Amino acid sequence: MTLDILSLAIISVAVGFLGALTGLGGASIIVPILVLFGVPVKEAIASSMVAIIATSAGSASAYVKEELANIKIAMYLEMFTVSGAIAGATITTVIAPVYLYFFFAAFLLTSFLKLREPLGEFVPAAKYDRLSRWLELKGSYYDECTKQNITYHVTNSLLGGLGMLVAGLAAGMLGIGAGAFKVNVHETILRMPPKVSSATSNFIIGMTALAGVSVYLFSGLLNLTLMAPMAIGTTIGAIAGGRILNRISNRTLRILFFIIIIFLIVQMVYKGVVSL
Repeated sequence: MTLDILSLAIISVAVGFLGALTGLGGASIIVPILVLFGVPVKEAIASSMVAIIATSAGSASAYVKEELANIKIAMYLEMFTVSGAIAGATITTVIAPVYLYFFFAAFLLTSFLKLREPLGEFVPAAKYDRLSRWLELKGSYYDECTKQNITYHVTNSLLGGLGMLVAGLAAGMLGIGAGAFKVNVHETILRMPPKVSSATSNFIIGMTALAGVSVYLFSGLLNLTLMAPMAIGTTIGAIAGGRILNRISNRTLRILFFIIIIFLIVQMVYKGVVSL
């Protein structure tokens, strides 16, 4: 199968849209698609990092305006993700490509940790740990779906930071932004509302991806032919997704998240087995 520039741009619009809604950042979706069309996995990973930056820039502007993305929380967590991303990207430049398929699928399996959480509406954290209180990691937003003001605060901030270090490592190594894992850390450890989690994840992944791209730039893995249509398409899709996120129920977002994750896992395991 071949993939021309126009087709890639159209696919990237859909990828950016879904990435903005779910907090996956788009690259988790585009890497398996590129691999499906015969792009070498390392090249797909490196080039997708640019799509992550575009998705983040496209959706984050809308999320900040609507006060869904929590900038203070994002800045705290970015200290961990950027460090991990640089280390992960360095690993990818030297590891055998076949292992990346299985690492990719295995990492996405962590998304099913969210099954422990109810599909319904947000339940705020019961406690407010000392570090989170000192850093004032809290916020509020108006939920257009429920017509309510939602107030929240973060808990387990140190453990959440370590979780984001792992997410950054995977982001740099797999070129996916690690949105799935970040959303899990946000919701299950830090106890952030799902919409704030997705919005803040999209804000964070741009900086994480930028750190990874700096490594891939000097490795010669960046493909400009892939990067240009992906950047344009994912930006358009992310802007559209960012505008409607607050109108969709948390339950719908959660179901959409798992449908995408299952598809990606099956695809990457298949390609890994074929490559053995």
